[in-house]
Amino acid sequence: MPRFLHVGCGKKRKDQTLRPFKSLEWEEVTLDIDEGVMPDIVDKLPELAKVESSSFDAVFSSHNVEHLYPHDVLPAFKAFYRVLKDDGLLIVTCPDLQSLGEKLACGDIDTPLYESAAGPISPIDVLYGFRPAMAEGNLYMAHHTGYTAKSMETVCARAGFASIAVARRPSKYDLWTVATKTPKAQDDLRALAKIYISPV
Repeated sequence: MPRFLHVGCGKKRKDQTLRPFKSLEWEEVTLDIDEGVMPDIVDKLPELAKVESSSFDAVFSSHNVEHLYPHDVLPAFKAFYRVLKDDGLLIVTCPDLQSLGEKLACGDIDTPLYESAAGPISPIDVLYGFRPAMAEGNLYMAHHTGYTAKSMETVCARAGFASIAVARRPSKYDLWTVATKTPKAQDDLRALAKIYISPV
């Protein structure tokens, strides 16, 4: 059975990830820095020190790479690369600073962009972290860096990934990335992106 590492899972489990991972064919292993969310592995980026090398078929990271400090970004993506098998697949989603920057240029940082399950999300929340969670003491939610499609592709390549597809969703202010350790033909990469670059 293929296994995927759910990095920064929070309270979410496989039924709240991606359609392919929901199936019985995939085994989920959860990982989070917060032991209170009861992950299978209590660990953190950038090291993923408790995760064996070449042990997962896929890594799924949803909205946690923006919590890294800038100097930890490349080591974190190298850790993603390390824990994947040779034919492994990385899926990352995070805020898109390009889309956000276009909104910030209007000068309005407080008007909600969209409604999330946790409440309204404003430009300042996307830029610096979800304020209500931080106000309750969860400073893990603070954002310390950010990405554009170009910078995401660059860091994946520097980490060693051979094939990379990055998609912007300006209306959702997010990026979706699929990267593989082994080279893929463009048609094959597009097929993977079509399957995995989509929310639940």
